Amino acid sequence: MSRTYRLLHVIDHLGLGGAQETLLSLVKYADCRHFQVEVAALHGQGPYYDRLRRLAVPVHSLAPHKYVPLYLPRLIHLLRTGKFDLMHCHLTAANLIAKPLAALLGVPFIFNCDQNDMYRTSQKLRCWLDGLANRRLTDHIVAVSASTRDFLIQQEGVPPEKITVIYNGVDLERFRPTAAGASRVCWRSKWGLPEHAPVVGGVGRLSEQKNFSLFLRVARAVLQDLPQVYFAIAGEGPERPKLEALARDLGIASRVRFLGYVGEMTELYPALDVLLMTSRSEGTPLTVLEAMAMGVPVIAARVDGLAEVLEDGVDAYLAPPGGLSRFARRTRDLLQDKVTAARFIQAGLEKVHRHYAAEAMVRQTEQIYRRYLEARFV
Repeated sequence: MSRTYRLLHVIDHLGLGGAQETLLSLVKYADCRHFQVEVAALHGQGPYYDRLRRLAVPVHSLAPHKYVPLYLPRLIHLLRTGKFDLMHCHLTAANLIAKPLAALLGVPFIFNCDQNDMYRTSQKLRCWLDGLANRRLTDHIVAVSASTRDFLIQQEGVPPEKITVIYNGVDLERFRPTAAGASRVCWRSKWGLPEHAPVVGGVGRLSEQKNFSLFLRVARAVLQDLPQVYFAIAGEGPERPKLEALARDLGIASRVRFLGYVGEMTELYPALDVLLMTSRSEGTPLTVLEAMAMGVPVIAARVDGLAEVLEDGVDAYLAPPGGLSRFARRTRDLLQDKVTAARFIQAGLEKVHRHYAAEAMVRQTEQIYRRYLEARFV
């Protein structure tokens, strides 16, 4: 593969999210000898717009807002004038909007499926359109977990040969253990958390899928035995008012911090003693890999990609989805058992370095690019 190919990444937006972090790694670690990369966001800018610009790649924001569909003519213009050899799309809107345009203009198309979203099955039209586009218009799909691949096959009828499983990778240059002393004090002060109290964190969009209502009920159960513990939730979303009201109703509002938007997660993980993931469904959440890379032990629901990445009792504790008593018991155990916590931290660090490094993820993805580009141009 001697020539340089032009590659366009298209994503819904460049706000916070796992797909945006994956895109950042795909750009940062791209093999610049063979790929000339550009990025297009359908609307807006957001924190990842600036991060991508700092990598000295062209970044296009095609519309000021998702309800101002300037992205349609501007994406057509970009595809026509950019002479791209391949397009890689991320998230649903990019899949449904950019994919037909790429097909019309003859640009090979790769789609990154980041989650086997249980709520897609309740949105029949969306699921049908997504499945139709994946079956008819997509050259290949990157699924971030085996459960995501199974969802595509079983729910959308995508042929298995069109799917490759490539697990998300964490940028180990950014996410690494920090000195426990000064940085911990600094970041706890920033987030309004006590310097010496144990802190359990939850990270993610405040939506039904992440099940933060269970997180709060676990917090109440833990606080009955360990009243010195604090809980912190990082993220925004439609359920925030409801969750804040639930914390008050449960009588734990004084022990729960709603941190809202956290622009740089490397500032939050050093403040945590445990990461608690109570999600109803997940692909391969970067949150878990980032926490492990920064030396934070994990307790998570035994669902989907979480169960594929984590080993119960080896590098994390897993609990049945919705299992309040098991989550609470495991959280109490991990806060009180420093030996097990240290063992999980060491095993987690070894696992992410061995299996979930961003550079390795990018090289695997570029192998798929090569398959289609070499077939097209040789």
